[in-house]
Amino acid sequence: MLNIGLRLHDGEKLPLSELLPLVRQKGFKCAHLALSKSISEYSVANDALTPGYAMHLKELFSQNNIDVAILGCYLNLSSETVDIERYLAHIRIASIMKVGMVGSETPGDGGYDTLIKNLKTVLSYAEKLGVMFAVEPVAKDVMSTPKLTRKVLDEINSPNLGVIFDPVNLLSIDNFHERENIHKEAIELLGNDIMAVHIKDFVKVDNKLESVAAGDGEMDYRKILSYLKKSKPFIHATLENTNPDNAVKAKEYIERQLAEAN
Repeated sequence: MLNIGLRLHDGEKLPLSELLPLVRQKGFKCAHLALSKSISEYSVANDALTPGYAMHLKELFSQNNIDVAILGCYLNLSSETVDIERYLAHIRIASIMKVGMVGSETPGDGGYDTLIKNLKTVLSYAEKLGVMFAVEPVAKDVMSTPKLTRKVLDEINSPNLGVIFDPVNLLSIDNFHERENIHKEAIELLGNDIMAVHIKDFVKVDNKLESVAAGDGEMDYRKILSYLKKSKPFIHATLENTNPDNAVKAKEYIERQLAEAN
């Protein structure tokens, strides 16, 4: 079974205590939580992220029977000026909340060597606190391909480092026709390290790809879902680019494709 969830900032614009019951009522079992995008009712600054804050969040999610699959901290780890303390603060509260992982990606305005240096700092801290940390390869980022992602994983060589697999994010206007081969390569090279999945779709607009909710574009997820079904039971799979009106429809689309997957 896939553990299908929602990116919380795609949900209703409500305080977390009111949003989470709605998310659960819609049938979602896990969530991607980006603090600054999902919480406006109180501070999310680094100095606010105390053990008490973490325990409050943990209680809210537990009351609604929702896993925090990914605690998102998507600052640019390939930049010399990235706020490393922001990552460390997320890792600290993640250790108390018992989230699935802290998640990140590597936007393309930085460098490979800087990425490695910053990842080593972050992973050293994550290892000490027993927190899983996952990077998400994206076609336009520094960590742009499955091969380059494999290189990063091997160079860091940490048991606490894994991958968030977003099939659409590996695509661009230049390579989307090869998506089946790209996804096959990603599974072959990264499969052992895939710890969570992001699910969305894409359409072509003005000679570029635009992300949309699952089922509203060109993606056929059946081969990917077949792999997940056999090799990654109960993996957290969070929907992206939905809204309150189409989130359930997107979930039901993926559930149908999952049922059809061999």
